[in-house]
Amino acid sequence: MPQLVISSLGAGDRVQHELLVLERAEKKTNAGDPFVVLTLGNSSGKIDTAPIWSNQLEWADGVRSGKVVQAVGDVTFYTGKGGAKKQLSLTAPVRVLPDERFTAEDFLPSIDGDRVRLWAYIDKLRSEVSSATVKAVLDLFFADDAFRVQFEQTPASTQGHHAQLGGLLLHVCEVSRIAREIARTMHANVDLVVAGALLHDIGKVEAYDISPTGFSYTPCGLLVGHVVLGCLMLEGRLAASGEPVCTQGQQLELQHMIHSHHGSLEFGRPVQPMTTEAEIVHWADESSAKAKDMLEAMDNPDVFAGGREISDRRVWQLGRYIWKRPHNW
Repeated sequence: MPQLVISSLGAGDRVQHELLVLERAEKKTNAGDPFVVLTLGNSSGKIDTAPIWSNQLEWADGVRSGKVVQAVGDVTFYTGKGGAKKQLSLTAPVRVLPDERFTAEDFLPSIDGDRVRLWAYIDKLRSEVSSATVKAVLDLFFADDAFRVQFEQTPASTQGHHAQLGGLLLHVCEVSRIAREIARTMHANVDLVVAGALLHDIGKVEAYDISPTGFSYTPCGLLVGHVVLGCLMLEGRLAASGEPVCTQGQQLELQHMIHSHHGSLEFGRPVQPMTTEAEIVHWADESSAKAKDMLEAMDNPDVFAGGREISDRRVWQLGRYIWKRPHNW
């Protein structure tokens, strides 16, 4: 059976598919009666079940996060906070399937692009760097096969932009492409901007965890954060290299680009960009992230469930309503 495309489901659509249980929420009504809501998903998205009420709780027996199940039901809509939302109204008990038949990669969202092509772009960028120092620093990470394996799988966020297997690889390619063109246009140091773009999110390799239930933070991701982790990783690899790769001043400037790439202090970043190259990396990162958020919101039918040009609610990643043009160009 072809994979269910959750994002394309509409009212009345029939579901009889294998889905991953992302969450099991145990709740109670105002009268104190228990009920269960399951969040089910695959690589195309996720959907909540309608409440499984107390008289049918056995329908969810043995169902817990990380299990693959067969769910049977119809898609309906209900009005919740922020507007209409779709849900799966079950018409039969949820059946838990054997673990050995599936892997997390079968159900988690993944980038569409060819990862070999993305790596070829990064390696081409590295080969075009004229500074031997910048090239040597980048090689500490991107010439390390073990790091490349981790980097290739890591999402760029847990639930925001590029929250997909391979999302970090795609995001960094986008940031690098945007940043290099800005640097060339503004006559900034292109090598340094490429280095900042490639290194700015390396900390996410240690900050994010991948499990059958989705993407989450590691303990160090929560306690330290990917920005500081990236600076520590750079410092650690430079120290472990056994020979001077760059000067203390050069290391400091690279760490500054990692530290400042989110730009605004209100977003919890340690510092704001203080060099032209750091400013360029910040805006390239912002462009990739926000454009991806916008594209995903435009393609999300739940955002426009009311059928209007203007979204039914503010898109939380963007903090505003969005407009889907009714005409073609």
